[in-house]
Amino acid sequence: MIGQPVHKTLLPSLPLSRFEIDRDHLFRDTPDVFEVLWADESTRVLPIWRQQALLRAGDSEAGAADWAGTPIREAGGSGHPTLALLSPADAPASDLLVYLGRSLADGRTEPVGTRIVAANLTDEAAALLEPDESRWVNLRTVAAELDDLDAGAFTEALGIINWHRSHTHCPRCGAETVPEKGGWVRRCPVQDIEIFPRTDPAVIVGIVDAQDRILLGSNALWENNRYSLLAGFVEPGESLEAASIREVLEESGVRILEPQYLGSQPWPFPASLMCGFLAHVDPDTAADPLLPDGEEILDVRWFSREDLEAPDATVLLPGSSSIARAIIEHWYGGPLPRPTW
Repeated sequence: MIGQPVHKTLLPSLPLSRFEIDRDHLFRDTPDVFEVLWADESTRVLPIWRQQALLRAGDSEAGAADWAGTPIREAGGSGHPTLALLSPADAPASDLLVYLGRSLADGRTEPVGTRIVAANLTDEAAALLEPDESRWVNLRTVAAELDDLDAGAFTEALGIINWHRSHTHCPRCGAETVPEKGGWVRRCPVQDIEIFPRTDPAVIVGIVDAQDRILLGSNALWENNRYSLLAGFVEPGESLEAASIREVLEESGVRILEPQYLGSQPWPFPASLMCGFLAHVDPDTAADPLLPDGEEILDVRWFSREDLEAPDATVLLPGSSSIARAIIEHWYGGPLPRPTW
């Protein structure tokens, strides 16, 4: 049996929290910012199509991981996939451009300081750029295999593009808004107000009992052998800790004490910030029965480490790109020997 957690912070194990980009906010105010960027041959463009990014030619097998969810580059594979970054001359027309910032690390050919722009493509533009759809990949599938620069750029691009998709009109008058400041603001021309990006905070909690078992639940939208941590959105006027206590009680009937913050990870599906906690069951209520809410959560179970190690177990656990996986492995003490989603 694997022992106690081997690290004190979750940050190294959170694939979507990695970043090697200076968001360079002052440059966003540059007049005609995209004309300036397109005039610079060193600018690079990250194409996004239907929430997917394009792999560099020759990297079409990205997303393959061993059965336990370990990224290829950690399991002895031949390297990690890389995203295609195009020159302005090679970039197709797009319906939205967002300036992501300057790279803080050397890329495959791009030096430190390279400015990167996300371009959201139409179906027609994506088909012209790359008709082979196998080169278009989902962030959840490849996040753990990408390097820090690619993972951070892909996550940032999805987060801001998803915000644009849901804020095309003014919340006050309904007028169509227009993007400004490198894609980081939308302005209502009627109200003359600026609308800034928003992120929805959510909590996700690893719950441990007196026997050092972890509580996992099965969502109504999943197959019945798929389990993860309990999670939910923070309500207005509520702290992260209070949200953790409330959500766990609502979804499982379990009362927890003093949730301890572990780390956070953006989850741009479409616009969440997952705040991870670890908490213990209130000993005064430890004997209370588990009470899944029956609507969102259909089943909750306590799992020991031995339960997850059992070779004949059929439980499916969260994928390697999620903070849920990292929290479970933090409790478990190392990589999980179970299949992922």
